[in-house]
Amino acid sequence: MTALTHPPRIALLGPQRHAITVTEELDATGLSGRIAVITAGWQEREAEDDELQDAVGRRAVNLRLHQRVDRVFAEDSELFAAHRKRQDRLRHLQDLYRLRLDAYLGAAQALFHRDDSHADLLAAERTGAVLALQVLDSHHIRQIQAIHAEFEEQVRPGERPALRRERQEVLDLLHSCELAAIAGGHVATLLARIRLMGLADQLGQRPVVAWSAGAMVLCERVVLFHDRPPEGPGNAEVLDIGLGLAPGVVALPHASKRLRLDDGPRMSCFAQRFAPAMCLVLDPYSRARWDGTAWHLHDGTWCLDEAGQMASQDMATTAIFE
Repeated sequence: MTALTHPPRIALLGPQRHAITVTEELDATGLSGRIAVITAGWQEREAEDDELQDAVGRRAVNLRLHQRVDRVFAEDSELFAAHRKRQDRLRHLQDLYRLRLDAYLGAAQALFHRDDSHADLLAAERTGAVLALQVLDSHHIRQIQAIHAEFEEQVRPGERPALRRERQEVLDLLHSCELAAIAGGHVATLLARIRLMGLADQLGQRPVVAWSAGAMVLCERVVLFHDRPPEGPGNAEVLDIGLGLAPGVVALPHASKRLRLDDGPRMSCFAQRFAPAMCLVLDPYSRARWDGTAWHLHDGTWCLDEAGQMASQDMATTAIFE
């Protein structure tokens, strides 16, 4: 595979467990200083970073966001209760959204799998079904935004002493590092801890390399997906607003395992629903770099085009930036 030549501001990688590419991406930044590492998605195992430390030459500084937030919650029970209330409201909202999504997506999938002699009529109905899904997703995002805004306004987390202290310590560590790396794990936990620590703006001031759930949280929307869950075919769903540092992308870690990539109509509906964002397939060895202007995909890294097919770099770029 041909190496990428554009130094990354943001690099999104495939899973790292059996296909280590993070070292090369960190080296590609041209920076040799310390690396701020976020492993909060590993939850109680976030300190178990020996393999990552070895991979980057012991330059890693683990910010330990999960541990820090637990410490804040132990000291500030009122903040803990408010945070739990917000998470409960978000979970309830997600349940209500899924009820509508199931009906909308069921209709859309039926239309995309249908053959009809009146192709023009079918195409118009497919377009309408995709639009209905996009409207539903946008409504859901606005509801999520309202819940987050209510939390910030009522709780004012940045003014609470325990959290302010931990935020400052993390900020000092981050300022001592030239770049950042965000690992995978539990995506909702990872995003919640980064958000509570107020790190989005600070992370945007340095190169960031992320993989799996770490790649997902950098996007504008966090999309959950799995066509092969134990209980049967699942529905892709918008979970939350992401950090927005990786624009125009929906990150799809383990896509070949989790999506029916050989089901063209299903993938076409998926890609059209999230358009104009690029649905980025992040399998092992996949690598995509954002240089501040455009995305650059490593050879062998693919996205889904609106026909539901695996698209190359040129097709992906045209779809987003034309």
